[in-house]
Amino acid sequence: MDEYTLKEGFLGQKMIVLPDAIKNRVKNNPISGNFYVTDLGYFPKAHHHFRKRKKNHGDYIFIYCTEGRGWITVEKEKIEIFPNQYIIIPKQLAHSYSASVEDPWSIYWMHFNGSIAEDLYLRYKTTHEKSETIPFVDHRLKLFHQIFDLLKSNYTDYQLEYANILSLNFISTYIFSKIDIPFTHQNKDNLVGAIIDFLNNNINKTYKSKDIAKEFKLSPSYLHTIFKKRTGYSPIHFFNLKKIQKACEYLNFTDLSIKEISFKIGIQDPLYFSRLFKKYMGTSPKTYKNNQNHK
Repeated sequence: MDEYTLKEGFLGQKMIVLPDAIKNRVKNNPISGNFYVTDLGYFPKAHHHFRKRKKNHGDYIFIYCTEGRGWITVEKEKIEIFPNQYIIIPKQLAHSYSASVEDPWSIYWMHFNGSIAEDLYLRYKTTHEKSETIPFVDHRLKLFHQIFDLLKSNYTDYQLEYANILSLNFISTYIFSKIDIPFTHQNKDNLVGAIIDFLNNNINKTYKSKDIAKEFKLSPSYLHTIFKKRTGYSPIHFFNLKKIQKACEYLNFTDLSIKEISFKIGIQDPLYFSRLFKKYMGTSPKTYKNNQNHK
């Protein structure tokens, strides 16, 4: 039996485990049978998160870390995972994973299978490192949430087929990240979504919580409550995370100096920017850029 520890709920967590009857339907469906999702979720600040499986598990497991850190052990080889890193664990291999005690990770995860799953895993294995760091692009996570919303609403064949086609697209943006072309997709269906869009569109500015609350005609306390309930983060924590993720894009795709990048994300003190970057990424901006250049 699997060992599974989740000693406290994660504020903002999302999780879907499809019933066996639904799994059998998508497995035998001529459209989704080549690639289908069996479980998926998002665990923010996953304190005390631990899982251990024996060799008889039947799915490939995708894990993407957006914040904090953790470790994954596959057949006794321990791999540390940091922000903007992901890993795919093959099926039928004993493994375990856990969030850091001091700095617990926030992760998006997905279990998948299908007739092309093994070939996708082999493509990943031959073109990527064991824990691959990739530039952050927002559309991947928006796609994940779209898949999640589809799978939680109903289980018609039509909807399941579309959700699994999108899931293949989602996984492909990681496995083929070197040639994936980012696109923008705005989501303003709700208040928190509108706030997220506002922050994403104003990465180059500096805001305090009261400024964001004023923009949306909310009290700072109400803003904090609804935002953290939906995302697991305070608005400023989330805003800083997005700034650092944007900085990663600049470091990967431009020749801008550290000072120029700092200004572009609305931080006027480059030394503070470097400290903030190291807090989120575990390394300095300079070292991060050098590591990307040598891949």
